Amino acid sequence: MTDSPEAKKPTHDEFRIQIDRIHYVVTKSQMTGAELRQVPETPIGPERDLFEVVPGNPDKKLADTDVVEIRNGKRFFTAPGHINPGRRG
Repeated sequence: MTDSPEAKKPTHDEFRIQIDRIHYVVTKSQMTGAELRQVPETPIGPERDLFEVVPGNPDKKLADTDVVEIRNGKRFFTAPGHINPGRRG
């Protein structure tokens, strides 16, 4: 099978999202938190929490099993999972 010009056109199944202000293209309309963690070139480790930006509402912390509806412009960010206060001494 040869590559036709039609094969190079973006499909309607591509969604542009952001994780930590970096743009990515994904092809699934639903993704779990675990799948989203694998999107960056260096996957998001367990030491960081993943949040969905919810305009006008508090951001939503995503568990690995949570399913998110993906659409163009959807934004996510990560934050340290544990804040270690400075030691007193």
